[in-house]
Amino acid sequence: MKPTEERLDQLREEAARSGQTVAGTLLSYYGVPLLKPPVWTWEIPTYFFVGGAAGAASVLAAVAQLTGADEDLVRDARWIAAAGAGLSGPLLIADLGRPERFLNMLRVFKLQSPMSVGAWTVAAFGAASTAAAFADLVRRRTSLPVRLVADAAGLVSAATGLAMSTYTGVLLGATSIPVWSRHVRLLPFHFGASALGSAVSLLQLMGHDDDALNALGIGAAVFETMTGFQLERTSDRESEPLRHGPTGITTRLGGVFSGPIPLVLRLFGLRSRRARQAAAAATLLGSLITRFAWVEAGKESAKQSKP
Repeated sequence: MKPTEERLDQLREEAARSGQTVAGTLLSYYGVPLLKPPVWTWEIPTYFFVGGAAGAASVLAAVAQLTGADEDLVRDARWIAAAGAGLSGPLLIADLGRPERFLNMLRVFKLQSPMSVGAWTVAAFGAASTAAAFADLVRRRTSLPVRLVADAAGLVSAATGLAMSTYTGVLLGATSIPVWSRHVRLLPFHFGASALGSAVSLLQLMGHDDDALNALGIGAAVFETMTGFQLERTSDRESEPLRHGPTGITTRLGGVFSGPIPLVLRLFGLRSRRARQAAAAATLLGSLITRFAWVEAGKESAKQSKP
């Protein structure tokens, strides 16, 4: 046996004898976690929430536009999308530390890279949603023929907005963090449903009380409730951060506010506008907590990873 191999065997035996654990965290031979926990701070889960709601709002605006719904609903949905896009960029840059780091991600487009696709999606969505909102404003306040510009930009905003509401789930699932990669198929749909519920809720809190919006809110709450039950039934080791400890509590808290509470309020308060608004507020709170819960669960999962 070669000296290098003998040394590796010796290190393996030492690691096995010592357990190589610190506070339940399995370590490498160098005494550090095998997977580096995400270093994201509050800006990233907040961006997940804001960007998702904005993306879903742009889709609602396009659907309302194509179906001839209330123009005020189209206008408000476009402004939610534009405002969310305007906040998304600064949140990302705040986490990256310097604006040029975000610009560097736009130098090359890599379809196989969720990060690259995400950066281009944020840029395209921001431009289209802002153009749609301001063109609509100009059309309403002047006689300039800019409806075509507003509607075309609105459709581009919806296409990129659909990606905005789901790609963050793809981004998490594409990593090597066990709890995220374990739920790679669930995360995009989970984040998308949460984003839809948030967009509907924002519009309802702005005064829109359409039956169609409430129906969409019910659908999102049903999906979130089913997701909560699915996560509770999982017994694999990778999903432990979603069920145990502080991250488990946060995950359940977000799930309850996103699913059962708004579902009950919407179903039993069909004739009560106050109940629907309470459901909207609960949904927004649950959606925000859910993003933080998944990020923190990822950090805990990385610490608990086995060799």
